[in-house]
Amino acid sequence: MGAFLLSAGTKGKRYSLPNSRIMIHQPLGGAQGGQSDIDIQANEMLHHKANLNGYLAYHTGQSLAKINQDTDRDYFMSAKEAKDYGLIDGVIFESSQGSPATGSCGLAFNGQAD
Repeated sequence: MGAFLLSAGTKGKRYSLPNSRIMIHQPLGGAQGGQSDIDIQANEMLHHKANLNGYLAYHTGQSLAKINQDTDRDYFMSAKEAKDYGLIDGVIFESSQGSPATGSCGLAFNGQAD
């Protein structure tokens, strides 16, 4: 769900740190009860999977077929791979203009100082 929320952020403002690992996967859940109850829950999970994959395709620009394939199992990406995939817009790097320790952090986006 985290990668889904990340992808749905405001275009141009979706960033990650360089050492991040981002994973997409199908919805997780479980069911208990009688067969009818389990069937209802299984259908609900299929509905959520189709809905989330559709939005993920929309936000990333990937085809629905690719999203369906990639979310079938856990799919891990580096920050650069997530940018290439369309989940994020850039990678934040520390620049020489400041230091996080002093509270005056200068940031570079995609290697370019801001």
